[in-house]
Amino acid sequence: MELILLQKVKNLGNLGDKVKVKPGYGRNYLVPQGKATAATAANLEEFEKRRAEYEAKANQQLAGAEARKAQLENASVTIKANASPEGKLFGSVGPRDIAEAFTNAGTALDKSEVVMSEGPLRNIGEFDVQVHLHADVHIAVKVIIAADE
Repeated sequence: MELILLQKVKNLGNLGDKVKVKPGYGRNYLVPQGKATAATAANLEEFEKRRAEYEAKANQQLAGAEARKAQLENASVTIKANASPEGKLFGSVGPRDIAEAFTNAGTALDKSEVVMSEGPLRNIGEFDVQVHLHADVHIAVKVIIAADE
């Protein structure tokens, strides 16, 4: 399936690239999310007419992500969790908990932006967690997990 990308997609291509993807990925993810459109002659012509608009939108999203990155620079959040005396949590702290903690602290963060490659946190301590705000904007934030008294 050939598609025209309407925005940058990680590990696939940039705005305006003509890419070949598997039909399910295109039909179920890229097209419904507004990230791509079918590579027909009419769509190619329409894309070229609106290229400046798409580029302006992409630059605006990148600028917004850079501003949020500046807010998150050296940011940390403390999450209280029920833990054993040895420091092992009863349960775990996942992306949703981290996103809620940052949102409550005043910096809007979505759970899909929190990337935890090693899985949820299950111990007390300080951890560096990756946050992907945009395809090109990543930052590490500090998450402190403390025992609930």
